[in-house]
Formats: sequence, structure tokens, C-alpha cells
Amino acid sequence: MAYQGFAQEYLGMPAVTRAYTTACVLTTAAVQLEFITPFQLYFNPDLIFRKFQIWRLITNFLFFGPLGFSFFFNMIFLYRYCRMLEEGSFRGRTADFVFMFLFGGFLMTLFGLFASLFFLGQAFTIMLVYVWSRRNPYIRMNFFGLLNFQAPFLPWVLMGFSLLLGNSIIIDLLGIAVGHIYYFLEDVFPNQPGGKKLLLTPNFL
Repeated sequence: MAYQGFAQEYLGMPAVTRAYTTACVLTTAAVQLEFITPFQLYFNPDLIFRKFQIWRLITNFLFFGPLGFSFFFNMIFLYRYCRMLEEGSFRGRTADFVFMFLFGGFLMTLFGLFASLFFLGQAFTIMLVYVWSRRNPYIRMNFFGLLNFQAPFLPWVLMGFSLLLGNSIIIDLLGIAVGHIYYFLEDVFPNQPGGKKLLLTPNFL
């Protein structure tokens, strides 16, 4: 029964959320089973452009570290907010959702060229959280029963929690910055006097 319930829940996930979370879990499992190592996955511009290891442009978004609290924490937030976006403001707009993935990934990769960042999956998760939070500004949130706040503060609360765990906040700030750029170009600027929609989903999507 538990297996059937899990299978039903898994198959009920929207396509993009299911594909991304599955890729992240399988990548982590492959590392845990020592089929591959993180050294084959991390973002390295030299290996990408000189050795043509193009897969690193994708795999650095799929690995969240070894199994542990940090991994499960990231997976929960990735699954939850990716799904809520896809089933909410992107319902029936799968191509637009994929384009947001590509746009966000492209900006993060550009930043990664100039900074020593090896894995960008956490930044990508924060971007998804940021966009969701700005599109749902009146939802009340509760963080581990300790804090109550409005949804737009959620990315900053997560960054503070990451800081308490001793992690660098550069990744979180990158996710917030890219999320804000997307939100501004997609939701704010087109509604300004003289503004227009600049992010146009390509026809091939």
C-alpha cells in the first residue's frame, strides 16, 4: 500500500517538477553508490570550454551534497515550491516554466564564470522560492514553529538559517538576485508605464 501511495504521488507530480527532482535524487544516489564522483559533476569553466565537458553545465544544478540533513532540506523545498509554481502561476504554461529554468540557469552560469562556485542547485532552489513568494505576498508562513512572517520574507529567512548552519550565503544571495531579476522582468516591468514584456518564451519550447 505504501508503495502504491508513493507511486501515485510521484506520477501525480507535474512534469517539470517530477523531471528535475528525479534527476537530483538519481544524481545523489549515483554519487552515494560511487558510480560517479562530485568531481565529475561540478561547475568548472576550464573543463567545460577547453575539454568540452558540456554536461557540467547541467550536473552542477543536480547535486546537493551527500545524503544528510542539508540534502533532504533542499529536496523538500525544491519539490514543494517547484510544484506550487508549476501548479499555480504556471498552470497550463509548461513552456514558460521551462523557459524560467533556462533563464535562471543561464544567469547563474554567467555569475559562476566569475566566482568560485561549484554547485548551483541551492541557488536555483532559492530562485524558485523567491519567485513563488513574490507572487503570493499575502500568505502567512511558519518556520519550524519559531517564526511567523509573510511569504516574501521566506528567501531571507532561509538565507539566515543557512548562515546559522555555517554555510556561505553567496549561493543564497545569487538565487535571490536571479529570482528578483526574473520577477521584475516578468511581473513588474511589463506593467509599468512604457514597459513591455521582455522575456518571450521561444517557439521551440
